[in-house]
Amino acid sequence: MKIALVTDTHFGARGDHQTFDRFFEQFYNKVFFPVIDKLQIEHVVHLGDMFERRKFVNYVTLSSCRRYFFEELHRRGTQLHVIVGNHDIFYKNTLEVNSPDLLLGKYENVRIIQEPITQTFGGITALMIPWMCDKNMDATMELLKNAPADIVFGHLDVTGFEMYRGQVNTGGFNPSLFSRFESVYSGHFHHRSTKGNITYLGNPYEITWADYNDPRGFHILDTDTRQLNFIENPFRMFHKLEYNDKDTNYNTVDVRKYAERHVKVLVINKTDQTMFDAFIDKMYNVNPVEIKIIENSIDYDDQALNDKTVDVEDTMSLLEQYVDSIDLDLDKDKFKTFLKGLYVEAQQLEEEGL
Repeated sequence: MKIALVTDTHFGARGDHQTFDRFFEQFYNKVFFPVIDKLQIEHVVHLGDMFERRKFVNYVTLSSCRRYFFEELHRRGTQLHVIVGNHDIFYKNTLEVNSPDLLLGKYENVRIIQEPITQTFGGITALMIPWMCDKNMDATMELLKNAPADIVFGHLDVTGFEMYRGQVNTGGFNPSLFSRFESVYSGHFHHRSTKGNITYLGNPYEITWADYNDPRGFHILDTDTRQLNFIENPFRMFHKLEYNDKDTNYNTVDVRKYAERHVKVLVINKTDQTMFDAFIDKMYNVNPVEIKIIENSIDYDDQALNDKTVDVEDTMSLLEQYVDSIDLDLDKDKFKTFLKGLYVEAQQLEEEGL
């Protein structure tokens, strides 16, 4: 039996920006559902953070994701098992008020996992763990010790894993808590990674510049062979373009792929101002979401430009560089993680209009 695993869909991300919603729809129409149909998948497990906002929902976003995701699953008769994540809950100490339960009740093919339970898929038994909070902590710990399960599906906060590429979580639960299970599959962190028996699946698509050039997609788990296959999403929201008119005639460059995308133009060599202006005008004419032009006032070198972790416009990179440059009598890595948490929370508050 094959089941699909998808997580951290964050419907309504980036302030319910409609270009992101169309970008998400592109993934489901051209990647997700073609695989579902080809493999005749009957069960999809969503591992948390279905919606972006914890406090409210945008009606246009809800109508849209119902159309291209929930209605498509319902039309196929595909069972959707939704594990409640931390973005899905209104309160932080209980899961009692959560968006999947309130918004998806009309679908008889949708099951909301609000309490830790065990469930069998084919020849495998999974312990399903929603976001761990004060209200469900004791029950979850008891099942982690004694539940007759082979694997874990959850929305977990485990220490030592990258939240985003290069940003390691220093808080959360010790991985040893899950050591008795054959495999643990989790949502929550958007970067795909595996350590020991624990795999963070990553989210399906790019949402911020922190996701740039970091593979996204979803997974198919074969419950008979225990093999996990990654299905990569080929579509990208964020693009970097190195402008060098010593090597390229930009009058002939096709820029249509940048329509409704975020683009950074890193200017390496600009010897023909007229061609540069015409190229930028051509870029704007395809209606990108945003173009950032970065002139070479900073001394870029080839190694820096090829370093996937370098992003001179990324707020967290700038904060990290600042922390590294000052003399602090404390653990700089922990301080960076603290700043990361503040930054993410500030973004969420801004998007929620608070």
